[in-house]
Amino acid sequence: MSAAVVVGSQAEERARARAKLLRRAPLEVLWAVAAFGGAVLFVVPFAWMLSTSLKEEAQAFVFPPIWIPDPVKWSTYLDVFTIQPTGLFLRNTVIVAGLAVLGDVLSSSLVAFGFARLRFRGRDKLFILLLATLMLPQHVTLIPHYILFRLLGWVNTWLPLIVPYWFSTPLAVFLLRQFFLTISYEVDDAARIDGAGFLDLFWRIALPLAKPAIGVVAMMAIVTRWNEFTEPLIYLSTKDQFTISVGLRAFQTEQNFLHVPVLMASSTVAVLPLIVLFFAGQRFFVQGISLSGMR
Repeated sequence: MSAAVVVGSQAEERARARAKLLRRAPLEVLWAVAAFGGAVLFVVPFAWMLSTSLKEEAQAFVFPPIWIPDPVKWSTYLDVFTIQPTGLFLRNTVIVAGLAVLGDVLSSSLVAFGFARLRFRGRDKLFILLLATLMLPQHVTLIPHYILFRLLGWVNTWLPLIVPYWFSTPLAVFLLRQFFLTISYEVDDAARIDGAGFLDLFWRIALPLAKPAIGVVAMMAIVTRWNEFTEPLIYLSTKDQFTISVGLRAFQTEQNFLHVPVLMASSTVAVLPLIVLFFAGQRFFVQGISLSGMR
């Protein structure tokens, strides 16, 4: 009798689970359709750019657009490096973005660790003041920054694009501080008993534990610095110092919007490193979002 009761209860549980699944099925389908539509919305411009980069000049202006080029013109990607110094622009961007990101990660992690672990008077008020600077648009401080860098003699150099980021950025400090707060204070106490100082706690304990969060901050900083257009446009005036974003705009204005396939090929070359970076570092990105506290 008891076995029959158990079997009956299991059947009822399976029936309830099946009914719940059926009720949720329309919502799951709706979310899947919405996600697919959003993916298509983001992929179509990139697909058009890639397709246009392989077309003849006349096919680039055909409407409705021709998605499969006929014939496929691979030589356009060779023209990218001959019509304009795209290789030089990429090298400049790698140098500027790499140094800026390195400084941003090191300085922001140190400042964030100080806000998270040090206890001093006015710490929270100072942190709120730091976050308040996020509300200032970049263009509000553009003129004072330009005047300062001109007085320092930094105009038409890479210094205005690199040096300010060695003094941390508010968003990176906020993200890293929130992660450092999840690390148990008992780890600090144990390290201090062994004679560790503040820098030892930061370098040997906090940074290794914060690798996922640092990876997220680094990826965000790389994308921002790689795509930065306003600051290089303002501070750089000689073409041999241009970054890739300003170089693309210079090519567009010099050619009077002609050579559209070459322009699209240049844009593909410019965005390709970021795509590779995302797929290579998405593990850190996912861990940085989902991981909280110690393993």
